[in-house]
Amino acid sequence: QSTWGLDCTQMAAQAAVEEYMPTSVLLTGGAGFIGSNTLIHLVKKYPGVKFVNYDSLEYCACLKNLEEIENEPNYKFVHGDITNAELVRYIFQTEKIDTVMHFAAQTHVDNSFGNSFKFTTANVLGTHVLLESARAYGGIKRFIHVSSDEVYGECLEHHLDEDSMLHPTQPYAATKAAAEHLAVGYFKSYKLPIIITRGNNVYGPRQFPEKVIPKFINLIMRGRKCCLHGRGQAQRSFLYASDVAEAFDVIMRKGAIGATYNIGTLFELSMYDMTKLLYAAMGEEFSDDKIEFVRDRDFNDQRYAISPARLEALGWAPKVGFEEGLRMTVEWYRKNSGNWGDVEDALVAHPRLVSDLSSRAL
Repeated sequence: QSTWGLDCTQMAAQAAVEEYMPTSVLLTGGAGFIGSNTLIHLVKKYPGVKFVNYDSLEYCACLKNLEEIENEPNYKFVHGDITNAELVRYIFQTEKIDTVMHFAAQTHVDNSFGNSFKFTTANVLGTHVLLESARAYGGIKRFIHVSSDEVYGECLEHHLDEDSMLHPTQPYAATKAAAEHLAVGYFKSYKLPIIITRGNNVYGPRQFPEKVIPKFINLIMRGRKCCLHGRGQAQRSFLYASDVAEAFDVIMRKGAIGATYNIGTLFELSMYDMTKLLYAAMGEEFSDDKIEFVRDRDFNDQRYAISPARLEALGWAPKVGFEEGLRMTVEWYRKNSGNWGDVEDALVAHPRLVSDLSSRAL
């Protein structure tokens, strides 16, 4: 039994009907990491579908991420903030939006320890504005709300399914859980066609280097030590960006309204072991003296672990192995690490980047 929407029988019945295909999609946060990878995949695959990228161009966004589709006839960029209800409603109406894919969010845990109010504004208020705008508009057939595995909190045993209790342990995760509750409230009260996703860590091209893998690539390229939190023993699962884009494609077409889907992998490793593999992918010899063990986060979940079985039942499975994905990621950053301009502020152990840095290269 699903905790908020459909039970398993109802989800199976929805999956058996004809696949859904949108005509006009509003994708928020499309100049960010996962959003841009998903947009490129969808714009190229579905030339008959219009995709409107709505992004405020915060510090971690980069329009260079989208150069390969910027001239496609089914792609359009709109510079705007998701808390701007008037502009959101205007886009719904003028672009005849029938599907929302809501990626836009503040996502970096370190930032949330230093500037948590901004996370509440973007992740909770921003989601609420989108939901209310969608309700008032009345023409939305799918609203895919992108959340995180971090809403489950620390999981030291087993792999959690979508019906597991939410137990966020830090400000970022708490705002994502709050946003989920708003989405569920609009599903229950107004029958808004909500689908929720919760994903593992993602890596690959186009990720701003405040996150661990592109940060460490940039540090190694500069001949500097990688800064591991604590002793580097926290366990994490990683999915390559193209696999995640495929997952959103499947969920858009086959996902059941009223369902939650974990986008995950059973593969996991410690951050220390990830660092060793990254050095190998870069053709560099690894030794402990190339690591700087730094103060841990105020609270650092030691393990996230989710079961992707429900999504796999729709026909999705990751294709890119971790070491292969690392090699492709390293190759991309060797060529494109300058896309964001000066990223030195992001390469420190505990970055505290805020919106006044959004003037960096777009």
